[in-house]
Amino acid sequence: MDSEEEYVSGMSTDGEGMQEYSGDEMSAADDFEDDFDEPDPDFGITSKDITKTKQPAHVVSFKVHKPSDIQHQQDDMINEVNMILDMRKEDAAIMLRYFRWNKERLLEDYMDRPEKVLEAAGLSSNTAALPKLEAVPGFMCDICCEDEDGLQTFAMKCGHRYCVDCYRQYLTQKIKGEGEAARIQCPADGCGRILDSRSLDLLVTPELTGRYRELLNRTYVEDKDIFKWCPAPDCPNVVECGIKRKDLDKIVPSVECLCGYRFCFGCPNADHQPAPCELVKRWLKKCADDSETANWISANTKECPKCSSTIEKNGGCNHMTCRKCKYEFCWMCMGLWSEHGTSWYNCNRYEEKSGSEARDAQAKSRTSLERYLHYYNRYANHEQSARLDKDIAQKTEKKMVQLQTTSGMSWIEVQYLNSASQALQTCRQTLKWTYAFAFYLARNNLTEIFEDNQKDLEMAVENLSEMFEKPIVELSDSKLKVDIMDKTSYCNKRRVILLEDTAENLAKSKWTFNADLTAPSVASARR
Repeated sequence: MDSEEEYVSGMSTDGEGMQEYSGDEMSAADDFEDDFDEPDPDFGITSKDITKTKQPAHVVSFKVHKPSDIQHQQDDMINEVNMILDMRKEDAAIMLRYFRWNKERLLEDYMDRPEKVLEAAGLSSNTAALPKLEAVPGFMCDICCEDEDGLQTFAMKCGHRYCVDCYRQYLTQKIKGEGEAARIQCPADGCGRILDSRSLDLLVTPELTGRYRELLNRTYVEDKDIFKWCPAPDCPNVVECGIKRKDLDKIVPSVECLCGYRFCFGCPNADHQPAPCELVKRWLKKCADDSETANWISANTKECPKCSSTIEKNGGCNHMTCRKCKYEFCWMCMGLWSEHGTSWYNCNRYEEKSGSEARDAQAKSRTSLERYLHYYNRYANHEQSARLDKDIAQKTEKKMVQLQTTSGMSWIEVQYLNSASQALQTCRQTLKWTYAFAFYLARNNLTEIFEDNQKDLEMAVENLSEMFEKPIVELSDSKLKVDIMDKTSYCNKRRVILLEDTAENLAKSKWTFNADLTAPSVASARR
């Protein structure tokens, strides 16, 4: 075990006290010891300076917000604009949504040209009266032409009045059918007045109001580049991270929601450390692309040197005759068959000039395919192993209960199995992407260090997996328990070492890739 390695996995940002969740706490936090002594007050060193430590290169600062937190953020901003501009909260909310919640820009533009800003935001009005439901004598709805006495009607501040039933149908279609909430306009043709939340509460059912609020929260999150919804099924949380898109070639922003799901903040994929987003995009396209089928064909068939028709050998004779152009050539050296004399079955003319280009193309194709399959097979193996480990993890609790029953251990004492299961899944995920990362790496001294770290982690994971899958009878042995706990800690440490080394070199642009990760991926990115 690498006892000399010390890591810190949880830190705060300098300005806003944003809590970090790196996902490496169980591997790093237990091994950290504060090396600072109590400072001499005469030195003028504050406690903040002492506790401030360097943030690991593979860790990004992020914060997880629950739905209630998102609502509170909106309410606080609305209240602030309401107090500064002395307008209704409903109108302040519409203004903020129009400016994509950029409060500073809103205030600046409003102070310069208030009338134009109100009109652009959909708040220009013809009346100062608050909207309400009322029956207007002699009124006829322009939509349904209903004119019965006592007909309940509604009009926003623009003055366009319609019956309540038509308004409700219109809002139901907008909210349920189109998923619109932030910019619902007056039904009148050409009117840009935006419906506010107070008016909506008067018109629709509580169920539709709830959906309306959900859509408003969604637009708030989507309007901010620093916010993203957690992609886990049925998770309502939002993750906040300040990583810019232009920095994605130098950092892999992996974050973890409170629900336990780890994902990349820079792209729609699950956690893919240590591979950058553009590299992952290229790799996934390469794995799914038919270009690899073409590569297989190139490696297992040959082209006629004259007409370039694809030919697959179906017999033992090396004397090939193209069915299309009738050109005769040697399958072994691709040279003209007439130059081979009586050498019908064994070609000893490898240096034959007429077939050198065809041989070179064939060799490159085979090398390219073998290299791709080397990395892809290992990538796919860890992906499959991770799925199997996940299935095992779902049975871990049952396993823990059985172990508790047979060995007499407490529930706390059998938690080491759960820790081992989580470590296996996390490390498998990391190992999977190391092979995609390695595929695009150009070979140098850094590559050898990376492969050594990769090998150490892989060996540790396989050893832990073997111990974890032992029968319950053997797991009750106290020595095996200690071995599993040690190996779990070691796996987590090796993962942190690999990620830290990779992230540091990525941030300093020391890696040399076989593809330009700053440019959009092309249809085929083959070597």
